[in-house]
Amino acid sequence: MAIDKETVRKVAHLARIDEPEERLEPLAKEISAILGWIEQLNEVDVEGVEAMASTVDVTLPMREDVATDGYTGGGQPENIVANSPKTEDNFFVVPRVVE
Repeated sequence: MAIDKETVRKVAHLARIDEPEERLEPLAKEISAILGWIEQLNEVDVEGVEAMASTVDVTLPMREDVATDGYTGGGQPENIVANSPKTEDNFFVVPRVVE
């Protein structure tokens, strides 16, 4: 799959990434090469190969599953939000990000 300069420009605009004009063509080539490698992976015969959850066959130590309030200091919400620049009723106040 080949990606052209215009596609890179459009994706950069949608992602709010400011790329200079001279970087668009090299980026298009890099992305096309990456997609080519992915297409090669799709050609690999994996019939009968069991999926792996991990590349390391290690049994991890288990611990007792204990429900907590999420704060080791006694569940005091004012301590949780103490370092936040802005709070309201023990909740974090953040700027609106959806237009």
